[in-house]
Amino acid sequence: MKTCILIADDEPNQLELMDFNLTNAGFSIIKASNGIHALELIENHSPDLIILDWMMPKMSGIDVCRTLRSRSETKQIPIIILSARSEDSDKSLGLDTGADDYISKPFSPKELISRVKALLRRARPALVNDILQHNDLTLSLSEMKVTYKNNNVKLGPKEFKLLTLLMERPGHIFSRGKLLDLVWGHGVYVEERTVDVHMSRLRKALKTASDENLDPIRTVRDGGYGPVSYTHLTLPTNREV
Repeated sequence: MKTCILIADDEPNQLELMDFNLTNAGFSIIKASNGIHALELIENHSPDLIILDWMMPKMSGIDVCRTLRSRSETKQIPIIILSARSEDSDKSLGLDTGADDYISKPFSPKELISRVKALLRRARPALVNDILQHNDLTLSLSEMKVTYKNNNVKLGPKEFKLLTLLMERPGHIFSRGKLLDLVWGHGVYVEERTVDVHMSRLRKALKTASDENLDPIRTVRDGGYGPVSYTHLTLPTNREV
């Protein structure tokens, strides 16, 4: 799965230039031309990183950033603010609002790509390194392979995607609806109980491959799922919508 980046900018030329360069760098791109549209796309697609222009119609990038940081399901997504404002006070405002990085316009495509990769290395290292690991459980994204203490874990495509999501975002809680959107695709009609069926298959495969009754998946109150450590780390019980 390619790393998904949402870029929001009301300048068509700037939007297309970023799309072109980030796509060539190997990323999957979603585009928005204003803040309201950006929020709608973020809710539907759950991107791995967000790039927001400060000055946009209907809703500014700063207000979008503030909104995202107030929601449990988006507060952990890395955000970069773009702006022609280059004063230190403007940069401070952007970062204080919740942005992880601030890039002043004009900027080169090379700088943008370098900043994106650096932020992903800090916030979502698995998206850059290809390997997800938690104690003795290892998942290779490129090989679509899972092992536990060097024992192969046989998973179907949907189970592999579910485990990837849980391992990519430790401490994150996913509702059944959100998992359906991320794994089966937004707008595809599948009953929510389907998630339970595939989670059951995933749990069975992990237990079969281990000699310790391995179950790194926690069922969360109100119908959600999240990862749990082998040391029985307690996760929040608030539901992600």
